[in-house]
Amino acid sequence: MFLDKSRIKILSGKGGNGIVAWRREKYVDKGGPAGGNGGKGGDVYLVATEDMSTLMDFQYQSVFKAENGENGYIKTQHGKCGKDLYIKVPVGTIVKDVETNKIIADLNTNEQTIMVAKGGRGGRGNACFATSQKRAPQFCEPGENGIERTLELELKLIADVGLLGMPNAGKSTLISSISSAKPKIADYPFTTLVPHLGVVKKDTGDGYVVADIPGLIEGASEGSGLGHEFLRHVERCRFLIHLVDLTQENPLKNYELINKELKKHSEKLASVYQVIALNKIDATDKELCQKYYDEFKKISEDVFLISAATRENLTDFMHFISKKVDEIPKPVIEIDVEEDDGAFDNDDSSYSVYKVDKHTYIVEGGKIFRLANVTDGRNTEQLYRFQNILKSMGVFDALIAAGIQEGDVVKIGHLEFDYLF
Repeated sequence: MFLDKSRIKILSGKGGNGIVAWRREKYVDKGGPAGGNGGKGGDVYLVATEDMSTLMDFQYQSVFKAENGENGYIKTQHGKCGKDLYIKVPVGTIVKDVETNKIIADLNTNEQTIMVAKGGRGGRGNACFATSQKRAPQFCEPGENGIERTLELELKLIADVGLLGMPNAGKSTLISSISSAKPKIADYPFTTLVPHLGVVKKDTGDGYVVADIPGLIEGASEGSGLGHEFLRHVERCRFLIHLVDLTQENPLKNYELINKELKKHSEKLASVYQVIALNKIDATDKELCQKYYDEFKKISEDVFLISAATRENLTDFMHFISKKVDEIPKPVIEIDVEEDDGAFDNDDSSYSVYKVDKHTYIVEGGKIFRLANVTDGRNTEQLYRFQNILKSMGVFDALIAAGIQEGDVVKIGHLEFDYLF
């Protein structure tokens, strides 16, 4: 099965929390703070690889999460950082952020790597807050949350040569004759439902990739038939082989129809160099073959009479194709990639205030919730620090705007306190 579009959800690792701890050693008086820092959460990367040719793997797994950082330990021991996550995608993958609709990467070379989500920073333990004036800090920091994103992956096949033609023109037969690819072959339209790739060996020992694109029909560029889904796959080909079925009633009209659809899809695509292969000469009268050959010669210099089924004239034809592969460089496709700020933005300082009943308000938000989690409601110094942070973040102003009155209850995570002016 060929899969050329997929959506995945990625989550970078959460940073570990710092802790409040104290040195306790025999014969050491007032050992001081010894809370270690939390470890950094793992980053998420996309890596282009030539070992994959489709996005099939993402049909079975669509959620990817990097490892969280560990919390800090006593004796000023820091938590372990979370492992980075590397997700392999095929070479030729375009990466788009679904929320912003921006293209953030064009992975077109082997082992090209891009960070798509940075792990959260680890929180500091109380040992980091000790100063000459504050020798026994009773508070620590929470780790930052990781980044959650939904990405759309789109694969543009990177083939050297693209096979185009009407349904049943013989594209699958040709690619099976010149390579080891084994596409389904039958005598009904739309036998090829997905693109097939075949590697053709040259006399020099190396090879090139040929893509069998599903047949095009009139209106393909507007969404008719199957080929419209795959027109984008020929945009990176060096050139095209336009296969024309000579057994059809009007081969020239079919040839013009295909080129018309290419032009509607993209002017640039319509200008790509084409080699015309007049196929099925084994099933066509010789005089008729010569007639069509003369007609197409008026359009292009590079016209060949072949039979993909019987391999007639195929050797000379493939020698010419191999020569053109060496002569024509791969096209440079400009993809408008925008700067990816979303990979590094761990700021989750936004919050919401809800009134749940006449005298109770709830404050929710990533950063506020994590601060509440590392605040001991029995420790006066920690509570003072937590309230100062709430004030600096504008939480009290938001509560007043929501209509809070003196004596009303405010709940933040596991903490609950009465509001006093």
